[in-house]
Parts: sequence; C-alpha cells; structure tokens
Amino acid sequence: MTELTYRRRLLVLAICCLSLFVVGIDNTIVNIALPSLRRDLHASASGLQWTIDSYTVVLASLLLLGGSSGDRFGRRRVFCIGLALFTAGSLLCSLAPDLTWLIVFRMVQAVGGCMLNPVAMSIISNTFTDPQERARAIGVWGAVIGVSMALGPVIGGTLVESVGWRAIFWVNVPVGLVAIVLAGRCVPESRAARARAFDPLGQLLVIGTLAALTYGIIEAPSIGWVAPRTLGLITAALVAGAVLVGYESRQAEPLLDVRFFRSVPFAAATGIAVCAFGAVAGFQFLNTMYLQELRGYSPLVAGCLTLPMAVLTVVAAPVSGRLVAARGARIPLLLAGTAMTAGSVLLTDLGVDTPLVWLVPAYVLIGFGFGMVNAPITNTAVTGMPRAQAGVAAGIASTSRQIGQSLGVAVVGSLAAVQVAGRTGVVDPTSATGWWTIVSCGLGVLLLGAVSTGAWARGTAARVAEGLFTPRPVGEGVAAETPERESAARTRAAADR
Repeated sequence: MTELTYRRRLLVLAICCLSLFVVGIDNTIVNIALPSLRRDLHASASGLQWTIDSYTVVLASLLLLGGSSGDRFGRRRVFCIGLALFTAGSLLCSLAPDLTWLIVFRMVQAVGGCMLNPVAMSIISNTFTDPQERARAIGVWGAVIGVSMALGPVIGGTLVESVGWRAIFWVNVPVGLVAIVLAGRCVPESRAARARAFDPLGQLLVIGTLAALTYGIIEAPSIGWVAPRTLGLITAALVAGAVLVGYESRQAEPLLDVRFFRSVPFAAATGIAVCAFGAVAGFQFLNTMYLQELRGYSPLVAGCLTLPMAVLTVVAAPVSGRLVAARGARIPLLLAGTAMTAGSVLLTDLGVDTPLVWLVPAYVLIGFGFGMVNAPITNTAVTGMPRAQAGVAAGIASTSRQIGQSLGVAVVGSLAAVQVAGRTGVVDPTSATGWWTIVSCGLGVLLLGAVSTGAWARGTAARVAEGLFTPRPVGEGVAAETPERESAARTRAAADR
C-alpha cells in the first residue's frame, strides 16, 4: 500500500465519520432544546418525546433498507443521496411553523440518515481490507458515534441560548453540503458483487413493529397503560415482530437474517446497543428537563454541566478502540457496564437541591461507560461477516442503536410522566422509576458483555459463520445455494476472518 493510497483511505474514513458526526449529534442536540420547544410550540410531554422518536423510529425502521440499497445501487451514490436528504430535512426543521411540521421534517431527516450510517460503515469495511487496519478504522468510527452524541448537549446549549432552537438544525446544512462535495470527489464507488433482493413485506413488518410499540408506550401515560388502544398497539407490535421472525427465517435473502442472531456475540452486541443507547437517551431526556425545568439553568449552563460526560466519552472512545483491537471486546464491555450502572445509581435520588459535586461524578461515569461501549458493539457486529454483507450487518448494529434511543426516550419519558399524578403532560425528572430503568440498562450492558465474550460464545459465532454458507433447503421461497456461490462465499468468509 503506497502512502498516497493510505492517505486516500484516511480521507474516505474522515468523510464517512463526518456524516456520522452530524447524524449522531442530531440525535442528542435536540434534547437540550426541549424546554425551549415546549415553550415556543406549546408541546406536551408526548410531543417532546415524538420530537426525538419521530426521527429515531423512522431511522431504525429504514436502516436495513439503507444498507442493502447501498450494496445494490452503489454505496457512494446512496451515501450522497442520503446526505442531500438529511441536509434538506435539517433546513426544513429550522423553518417548521409548529410542532406537527417539526415532527414531519424530522422524519425527512431520518429518511436521509438511514442511507448514511450503514452505507458509510460498508464503505469503510470495503476500503480497509486488512483486518487490523479495519479494526482501527472501526474503532475510530465507534469513537465518533460516542463523541457526537456526548457533544450534542454542549453545542446545542450554546446555539439555543445565543440564537434560538432553530439554530440547532442550521449547523447541519453547511456540514452536509461540504460532505456531499467531498464524497462525490473522493469516495470510490462500490457495490456488492451480488446485490440482495428487496424484501418489501419484511420492511413493512419492521416499520409496523417499531412504530406500534413506540406509539403505544409514548401515548400510554395520557390514555392509560391498560386502555384498549395501548394494549392493542403493544399486542400489534408483538404479533408483527413474531410474524417478522417467522417470515424472514424462510426467505433466501431476508432483510433481517435471523441466522445472525444464533451467534451469541452478535446477538449480545445488538442487545448491548439497545441497553447502552437506551440508557443514554433516557438519561439525556430526563437530565435536560432536570437541569433546565427543575433547577432553572439556562440551556448553555445545562449543556456545559454535561461537558464532563462529553470529555470522558472523547477520552474513553479511542482507548476502547485500541483495547478491542489488542485484547478483544470483553474488557471494554465490562468497564462500560460497570461505569454506566454506577453513574445511574447516583442519580436515583435526585432532588432540586442535589449538589453539583454529586452530579458531576455521575456524568463522568456515564460518559466513560458510553465511550467504552461503542467500539466493541460495532466491531462485534461486522467481525466474521463477509464483506458482501457488510451493509446488512452494519445496518443491524445501527438499527439496534436507534431502537435503543427510541425505547429509551419512550419508556423512561412515559414512566417519568406517570409519576406526576393528574398531570400526564408533565415530565418529572426526579422520577425514581425512570432512573432505576436507566440503571437496569447499565446492568444489561454488564451482564451481556460478560456472557458474550467467553469461549462458549465464540464457539457459537464460529458455527454461525460456517453455517451462513451452507446450502439452505429448497422450498417455501428459499433458493438453494449453488456450489459456485457456496465456494465463493466460503472464500470471502475465510478472508474476512
């Protein structure tokens, strides 16, 4: 590899990380503006939740389609289209006249965002073919996810206080335009040698499952947890999820290959992503309301108070990437779960007079844990998978993150709203139930990290990697593998391992 080639690869990595940064920061920068949105747009608690979850639910629903579209139509082409839609959606959000239109435009953002994360991950996996070099690149990628989410409240607080909440969307426009130009000039075009078939029914089932579950949870405080509509929505989500698993397991080229989840490390990585991002999303939702609504701090002060969390995320993320490359995922995952659990426990007894010397250590621990968790999630999701399926594997990992964020805001926000008797339109940021839910997510990271990194777990991963390329029975819509396809697939898998 020549020096010029190496520089070109680094530039491609930087462009992909730039797109990830704006998408990641957009997930959290809105949180700091929630009190301003509530006042200016007269939003209820559920309205504030939908401001976050309208984006994350659409993003989670379409990420798998975005990854496979890049493999089929060309990764650079889909990547640039995603950047254009995300940039246009950001501009529209800044012009939204009311909460309803803001939620709609957030969905436009999400449609563009679904074409960025998994496609960029696929570009990185195909650009960095050396396993060690790829691991380092993935470590940088994972670090950017954590850094962007942690910096969101700080940047958002500065913009909301100095300009107004609309400015949090303006920042995406010039960055998006620069990224489009750079991607068109510097990112090489690539696609899978054999594109995966489109799976419309699987896609609809994914959307139905996530939308029904999130809607039911968010609206439950106002209509009742045992109301027919709430129970109907949650039941519909469970039925759609069960049908999705059964249907996808019979497809030759499913949108969601359920065989991946027979690998304990892969399945645990998705569970860890849900727990970790659910914990952080729930924390940021409650903490924003606590600092601004209960303590009376300005958006800038509230954002700056979370700076210790951002700093520790920035520090821990590259350390985690190096640990994963050198020692594997176990140590970073155990450290992440322990720190996130301990930090959340410190916040279970919040009050209006809780001293800052108690809050800051909690923020530090949560930031450190969140910084440690991203690299092992991403590395586990793509390690051992053939490069031809990199977009799908990365899409599943990214989807798990977004599902975690959606459920974190929905569940924690709804539980906190319930705590204020007779005032379901108000979030109680000191809700013990809400904070202990976040603690349970930290424990989930710890336990799943311990279970998924032993010899038994690695054995399941090896069997799944082998089984992905064995002939599947003909029938029920499943096409048999030809000897040529099976041989080529085994060759790719061996090269990836």
